[in-house]
Parts: sequence; C-alpha cells; structure tokens
Amino acid sequence: MLEVQTKVKRQIEILGLAIDNPQALKDADFAVLFGRDIPTIKRDMQELRGLGIPIHSEKKRGLCVDGRIDQALIRELVLQYIGICNSTSGFDKATRLLVKKKKQEALSTVVALQRCIDSRTIALVDYMKDENDTERGRELHPLIIFSSEGFWRVLAVNDGRIKQYLIDKILSVRATGRRFARVPQEQIDEMFRFSFRSWVGAERHHIRIHLSAVWAARLKPRQMMETQVIRENEDGSVEFEAVVNSLQEVAGWAVSRGSGVTVLEPPELREMVVQIAKGTLANYP
Repeated sequence: MLEVQTKVKRQIEILGLAIDNPQALKDADFAVLFGRDIPTIKRDMQELRGLGIPIHSEKKRGLCVDGRIDQALIRELVLQYIGICNSTSGFDKATRLLVKKKKQEALSTVVALQRCIDSRTIALVDYMKDENDTERGRELHPLIIFSSEGFWRVLAVNDGRIKQYLIDKILSVRATGRRFARVPQEQIDEMFRFSFRSWVGAERHHIRIHLSAVWAARLKPRQMMETQVIRENEDGSVEFEAVVNSLQEVAGWAVSRGSGVTVLEPPELREMVVQIAKGTLANYP
C-alpha cells in the first residue's frame, strides 16, 4: 500500500477507535497498535483536528471525540476507508472491469472527466452505444463520477437533460474550454436519494410492494435506499414502501425476484411487471 494511503488509513482508524474507546487507549497505546512513535500519532490527531474533528486525549478517557462530526465528512471518510481497504479485492468490481476493458486509458478517461467536473468545463465525448453505433462529439456537462451495479458511471447533462453514461463505453474525452453552470450539490444528492438501484433522475414515484416471509427475511436487514419504509405483517411477510425515480428499474427488479414479490401500487408499475414477465415467458415457447 502506498505511504499516503497507509497514513490516511491509519488516521481514519485512529478516529474510528477514538469514537468508541471503552478501553481508554492513550496515544502511547495507539503508537504500539500501529507500530509508530507517539509524535506520529499526535501529528495524526492534529491533522484530524484540521478537518474540524474534535479529537483529543484525556487522562481518564484516553483518545476521544467530543461533539458530533459533520455527516458529510463521515460519509467521505467511510468511502475513503472502504476504498483503500478493498482496492485490490473483489469488492472493487467496477474498477477491475473498467481497467480490464480500457487498460491504461481507464485512468486517462477518468482523469479527463474529473478535471471537467472540477472546472465545470464542457466535454466532448465519443460514446459507443453498442458495437455498431458510436456517437462522436456528444456534448456533456459532467457532474459526478459514481459506481453502481458493478460499473463506473458519469452523471452528466446532455441537451438539457441529466443522464448517466457508462465510462467503459466512453472512447475519448476532450475538454472544450467552455464552462457550464454548476448544478448545486444538494440537487445531485437529491437525485441519488431516490435511486432504487442505479438509475439517477428527477422523476418521483411512490411504490408499495408485498414480499413473502422468505423475501422479507432477506430484505429486512438491508437498507436499500434512504426513503424506504418496511411494515411487518403477522405472517412474517412485509410491505415495502419507498419513493423512487424509475418504475422501469423497480419492475425489472421485481420480475427477477420471481415468486413472493407482488407490486401493490402504483397500477402502472404492476402493468410493467406483467409485460416484462410476458416478454420473458415468450422466449420459452
């Protein structure tokens, strides 16, 4: 692991252990734990305080955190930590697939997109819709790079509409030098808040799905999305409610689960499920 990654990983672990420190471990204990000297641990704490984290050492409590840490910062640290710890494992499927397909161009493509995001620069991309259809010079206002369903994607504005593109299908990225208006981060967060699995959009649909006891046992421990509400029935089944931004995506998910998953509302979602199921059955005359 690179030295910078090792340092960041250590600092995040120090913070995580200090938040819950029942053994009252002190900086000397942390020095032994991480195989570093005490001044290094103190510098780590100082850098964490520079991020606005109220971490310090007390005689009786050891390393501790007083006060609440901003949730946005916690999310960032969790993502950093998981990314560092799993950068070479099967967890990072999206990155492995991207590098396998694009090789070193995976890095150049991601860097070019991110620089356009950071500078709010309009990008021209060549995008391969399928093997026989490549669109040249599509104009994008890239907003954020994210991973979903095992693939890296870029959320971008194209022709006034927010869409997502698979990065492994982007053949080239060229910055135009022209700027676009920034989309507020709150608006981007709101799009992801209503994403059922991978689709990010502005639509809003209230859904209600009945799941048998078997599926309920699998679903209840999971937080699939922020807006979900799960109501338990006496027979062990549950009703799952949420607000989503794509009925088509939910319909595909419901059909793939098979028996025991029944859409209660809205009616158009029920009809989508029926049509998808009929289309699947038609493949097996």
